[in-house]
Amino acid sequence: MHKRMGEAVARVARKVNDAVENKADSLDLANCKLMAFPVGIYKAMRSVTEGIHRISLANNELKAITSRFVTTFSQLTELNLAGNYLHRLPEEIPSLLRLRAINLSRNRFRRFPEPLATAPALETIDLEENEIAEVPTDKLASMASLRSLNLRANPVGPEVRLLVRPLVPFDLLLSPEEPTPKA
Repeated sequence: MHKRMGEAVARVARKVNDAVENKADSLDLANCKLMAFPVGIYKAMRSVTEGIHRISLANNELKAITSRFVTTFSQLTELNLAGNYLHRLPEEIPSLLRLRAINLSRNRFRRFPEPLATAPALETIDLEENEIAEVPTDKLASMASLRSLNLRANPVGPEVRLLVRPLVPFDLLLSPEEPTPKA
């Protein structure tokens, strides 16, 4: 077990070092078995954080994203957090003024993550395969940049199904409605 853990740490360190050395605009830490965003990465990447525009932390074991993460990587345009154990986002998400796409599919959200509703440049939100039943339809309708919202495989209420064009200027992806059982 310690050997596997050591290999995972080494893999993360290699990916961070490559991003720093190559002054990359993205950081891919997907499938690294991370339970939290490693604090050491903030220090290791301090010289290049302003240049990081895309981060993937998909398919890890993250239970939370901190406000420090959001404020450190303030230039993000894409954030992939699919396949984790997240159930909420930090209130600072709207401070990501350039964030255009966020993937939160296959997490543990029970409600629509409210901080997303005030993210100014957000165009694409993927919340497929969560446990979302409630969606702030009024707030979504006022999101000027939103182009696509994926709520497939969520137990959304009937009011969300009533959100149709021209009420909302974005594509709303939902699973087909379950047929009502006959009595």
